[in-house]
Amino acid sequence: MANNNIGPKRLVVGAHYGLRDWLAQRVTGVLMVAYTVVLLVAFLTGNNFTYEGWAGLFAQQWFKLFSAVTLFGLFYHAWVGVRDIWMDYVKSIGLRLTLQIATMLWLIACAFYAVQILWSV
Repeated sequence: MANNNIGPKRLVVGAHYGLRDWLAQRVTGVLMVAYTVVLLVAFLTGNNFTYEGWAGLFAQQWFKLFSAVTLFGLFYHAWVGVRDIWMDYVKSIGLRLTLQIATMLWLIACAFYAVQILWSV
């Protein structure tokens, strides 16, 4: 019997996360770099280094939205990375599932807390 598990007709199994997650890591990474640059420019060109100055920056709607999008990107970036660590190094399915659920809950709680902080300014 011929081995049909080679070439373009090979049988592929698994989660198929590869390209999508690779691209998500790159896009969220670029987003975080852009946010860092904007924050550095605001810091280096600003002259009001008080709480009121920073609160004024974060009070602007566009900056709140940019911060929220960046934080959600950060949380997704973290999820992809930590999930891959759990899938690669934790062999027990029960423990891996528990760790993945705990990671999801932690990141969701962080997202809610971040939104609460951003919109309280």
